[in-house]
Amino acid sequence: MSGYQTDVPILEGWDHFYSGKVRDLYIPAGSSFERTDRVLVVASDRISAYDYVLTSEIPDKGKVLTQLSLWWFEQLEQFPNHVISTDVPAAVAGRAMVCKKLDMYPIECIARGYLTGSGLAEYKQSRTVCELPLPEGLVDGSRLEPALFTPSAKAEVGEHDENVSYAQTVEKVGAEVAEQLREQTVALYSQAERIARERGIILADTKVEFGADPVTGALTLGDEVLTPDSSRFWDAASYAPGQPQASFDKQFVRDWLSSEASGWDKNSGEQPPQLPEDIVAKTRARYIEAYERLTGRSFSAS
Repeated sequence: MSGYQTDVPILEGWDHFYSGKVRDLYIPAGSSFERTDRVLVVASDRISAYDYVLTSEIPDKGKVLTQLSLWWFEQLEQFPNHVISTDVPAAVAGRAMVCKKLDMYPIECIARGYLTGSGLAEYKQSRTVCELPLPEGLVDGSRLEPALFTPSAKAEVGEHDENVSYAQTVEKVGAEVAEQLREQTVALYSQAERIARERGIILADTKVEFGADPVTGALTLGDEVLTPDSSRFWDAASYAPGQPQASFDKQFVRDWLSSEASGWDKNSGEQPPQLPEDIVAKTRARYIEAYERLTGRSFSAS
């Protein structure tokens, strides 16, 4: 199983198995991935953008992602999830979860409730988003009702996830599972969008992942859910269609990387530059603000 090469902490009772762009996966010491029924998922402070893992890290980011995911799992209890326990080694306390090992589906399940990003770029060219036709006259930030299900195929680390049609999703996972993925993704998004709006946050879009429970076969939420890494969060107070929105997610990092200030061309094939200290600090502040505004809790790194 290939992945991102990085230094990871040595944890008593657990063997490191795999590293993705942000998360490190461990299995019980002396076990094998095939034999175990649980994994330890650790969220690092790494940040990725444009399919690159940046050399800069965002302090406490992994703790924000983990704590916010746990809060969302509580709010969305009707959607089964993979969390077993937060009783984890002290070295990764607050940034790790013991989880069921799911049989993950090879689909990134994306729900888009607002037109922006790559969807906006496609719409400007063809009046579609992921080949789904949309009406004329939409602008950056226009609300999409109902929300769109726009799946993509998972790629290896360093590769770009590829948008796929619903028909292609059916080919990959079968008609019954594809329909479950679509229904559950849109239902989850719709509920989360209402919860976020009550807290002054617009959930523009989000990515979730599902797997099958190896015992029951039930569709189960895996990975993270509704974090600033996997979602676009906008400030409802300043929301205005037709312009870029004030955000509480890693769009801030993407914007800096694509600006003249970075001196980097995302099409160059070169590793992005290190983030300036002020960009790191402002990104951390945005992640923490998203957590605090959504949960109503004060973030503590301890």
